[in-house]
Order: sequence, then C-alpha cells, then structure tokens
Amino acid sequence: MIKAYAAKASDADLAPFELERRALKPTDVKIDILFCGVCHSDLHQVRNDWKNSKYPVVPGHEIVGKVTAIGDDVKNFKAGDLVGVGCLVDSCQECGACKDDLEQFCEKGATWTYNSPDKHLGGHTFGGYSESVVVDEEFVLRVPENIAPEAAAPLLCAGVTTWSPLSHWKIKKGDKVGIIGLGGLGHMGIKFAHAMEAEVVMITTSPDKSKDAKRLGADAVLISKDEDQMKKHQGSFDFLLNTIPVGHDLNPYAALLKRDATMVLVGAVEPLEALHGGSIIMGRKRIAGSLIGGIKETQEMLDFCGEHNVVSDIELINIQDINKAYDRLQKSDVKYRFVIDMQSLKSS
Repeated sequence: MIKAYAAKASDADLAPFELERRALKPTDVKIDILFCGVCHSDLHQVRNDWKNSKYPVVPGHEIVGKVTAIGDDVKNFKAGDLVGVGCLVDSCQECGACKDDLEQFCEKGATWTYNSPDKHLGGHTFGGYSESVVVDEEFVLRVPENIAPEAAAPLLCAGVTTWSPLSHWKIKKGDKVGIIGLGGLGHMGIKFAHAMEAEVVMITTSPDKSKDAKRLGADAVLISKDEDQMKKHQGSFDFLLNTIPVGHDLNPYAALLKRDATMVLVGAVEPLEALHGGSIIMGRKRIAGSLIGGIKETQEMLDFCGEHNVVSDIELINIQDINKAYDRLQKSDVKYRFVIDMQSLKSS
C-alpha cells in the first residue's frame, strides 16, 4: 500500500488515503512521483461536475517523477530516468485512432490516469496525488533534463492541450494567432505560439491582464469587451485558440477570423451559446475542437519545450494545502498552475 490523497464523496475534502499499485508486468515502469500538477479537471472530477466520478477519487494526471524499477521487457527506460505520465495510461493499441498515434480518441475507450476502469486490479484507476504509479512503458514520456521538473508537470495536460491544435493546424512564423482567455491553458498557448514565431495576440475581457500577457510573449492584447478594438481586428486572424472554460458566445470571436481560418475550442466541455450560421458561412470559416494529444505528440511537445526552454508558470504547494488550492482554483486565483511537491506526502 502507498500513501495518497483522495476525495470520498463530491462534498468531501481531499484527505489522506492508502491505495494499491499493481505488481510490475514485463512492460511496466514504476515511477516515484516527485511533482503532480493540479488541473481544473481534477476539481471537476472531485466535485462530480461531469456526473461520471467514481469514489474514492485520487486525482492527478500531470505527473513527473523518477523511474525506480522496470519490467523485464522494458526497452526505453531505466532506473533513474526523469519521466512523465499525462492523462492516458492505456488504450487498445489496435484501432484506427491508436494506430494513428491518437490514443486519446481510442475507439474502444482510452484508459485515463484516474477514474477509468482498471483492467489490472479491478475498480478504477488512481492518479498522481500519490507516492508512486505503475504504467506500461508505451504511456511513459521522457522529460528533458534541462527544464525544471516541477514546472514541466503541467505540460502533461495544459501543455499538450494547447500544443496539439497549434501543431495540428501548422502554426508558423508570421501567422497572426489569437489566444482567447489567460489562465492555465491560455498562458501555455501564448508561450507556444511565441516560440513558434507567430504574431501572438492575447484576447481577454480583463485589461489588467495585459502586462502579464506581454511578459509571457504576447505581442499585443485585444480587449474583447471593447467593440472598437474588436472591429479593428475583424477578419485578420489566421488562427484562434479558445481556452475559455465555460459556455460563452462564439460569434464575436468568429468575426475575427480570416477567410478559411479556424477557431479551435479546448476549454468549454459544456453547451455553448447559439452560433449564428452566417458568422462562419460568410468566409468559409471553421470551428473545431481538440482534446489533449496522443503519446507521440506529447513527446514531441516535451522535446520542443526542452529545445526552447518552455515551461509553465507555477505555484508550488504541499499536498496538505490541496483543499485551499482548490478553493483558489475555483476563483481563478493562481498564476497559472498549482503543482504539488509530492515529497510533502511523506509527512501525511
């Protein structure tokens, strides 16, 4: 049994918990967890906002740690390696999506790092708010040694969630890219688009975020509540990355797109306000969605981060402060991701 933190009901605080990890199978890697990012999805699952939570919930899918043991058939990792585990720990590996390295869209259902059926032990999977984890090597990622491991943790979800659409839609030098919303996702979108040498515009409702947006790499800031500013930028964007996490009106943003340009949604997993057909028909514009990234793509993102020294802006906390962090997360009171120092779990 190992130490962890879990919520036992939707109205319960996270508290100390013990769980069992499976014995090493031939292709398994055992990882001592050093840091685990806190994603808004963790809060949604703990509170059962999506009505699919299984209790007890041990959240955490932004895991960075050191390999401590490997199965007999493991080829790509050894003890001491700095590695990561993101949102995925298994998939069928046989369907069209998996063969295309898009395991997150596995046609038989991906196994998520927590709150998915556990085919090895029964019950459901437990995440990274714990001392260690055992994962098949196909779902273990190599973390560049030249970046801070604690700041690398959120790359495993927030990072790849924003990297994937920027990469898939082939953002390049000189493209005018708008990042809508400055939070855990938005701040990574700015950093990636800037590193790709795009012209980056932070689009926000809050003028007081302008200074920080430019510090992160934005070339300009567009206040979406300012009608004159919005009209000035109308029809000028090659790409929009929409990170707003709640339902909202897409029409004003669609008006910013050039002909044949795309806005990708990565934040709002819920109903949106009505979209006027004319806002996309007039200009052959596209509204698309994107979900994290496959393992190959996530590794490409990590390698890019190592090459360009891109990491998340974080606030490091102890596990004992996780409930306070959730309260602050609910109020968007963090710049821009909480990360748990999992060594603090030893004193629980």
